[in-house]
Order: sequence, then C-alpha cells, then structure tokens
Amino acid sequence: MLMRTDPFHTLDRITQQFLGLNAPGTWSRPASMPIDTYRAGDEFLVAFDLPGVSPDAIEIDVERNVLTVRAERRPPELGEGAQLQFSERPLGVFSRQLLLGEALDSDHVQASYDNGVLLVRIPIAEKAKPRKVAVSVTGDRKAINA
Repeated sequence: MLMRTDPFHTLDRITQQFLGLNAPGTWSRPASMPIDTYRAGDEFLVAFDLPGVSPDAIEIDVERNVLTVRAERRPPELGEGAQLQFSERPLGVFSRQLLLGEALDSDHVQASYDNGVLLVRIPIAEKAKPRKVAVSVTGDRKAINA
C-alpha cells in the first residue's frame, strides 16, 4: 500500500531530537537519505534527495547486485563570526543501499545530479524485457518457439 502522507512524521522527528537519535551521520554510522523510485519504459529510476551536497562529496558504487550511494553534507562556510541560531538540516554522512534484482542491468548504471537531486538510471536487463513468442503449426501439433 502506498501512503501519501505520514501523520506521525512530526511526532517522530520531535521524539528523535528529544532522545538524541537525530545526530549527524558519520562514516561508521551514516544517516539515511530519502528516495523516490520510478519505472519509466526500459529504465528503473531512483531519485535521492541530497540538497546542499556538493557533487564531489557523492560516491556511487555497484558491487554484484548492490547499489550503494554515500554522500556528505558539510556545514556552509559563512565566514568568521557566524553563529548557528537554529538548525533542522542534518549535516554529516548519508548512505543508502539498494538491492538490484536480476531484472536490472547493473553494468550500465548512470547518474546525474541537478538541483540537489541525484538521479540514478538503471536499465532493465534485456532478458527481463517483454518479448513476443512465435507460435507455429506443424501438422496436428502446435510448436511454441521462445
């Protein structure tokens, strides 16, 4: 089932902040990042939400059938004397791993970064694409060729 809204999101965020669970991610314990996934024709698309992350701070690895995205959001350089008054944007390291099924071609993954959104394109494998099967008739029998 697809939920469009989460009525408990604000309560969950406040609870995490109160209990100190909303700490910045580190390389040994990265925080998660929100994603959206789509199927568009012969591609599987994954959009990672990474506003404020420099493109050179993003790493994408594919090992066997696991896609790993790691990114680091660093504090902005505002000059001397700038003091943080209020913060809701998490800093630190973010990571997400996705298990790619056999229907996806992990050898031809592409990625682009625009306006704080990392878009990863994973083509559907040829063997997983729908295809027509020819049916031929031989005498009284029907032969099916794949």
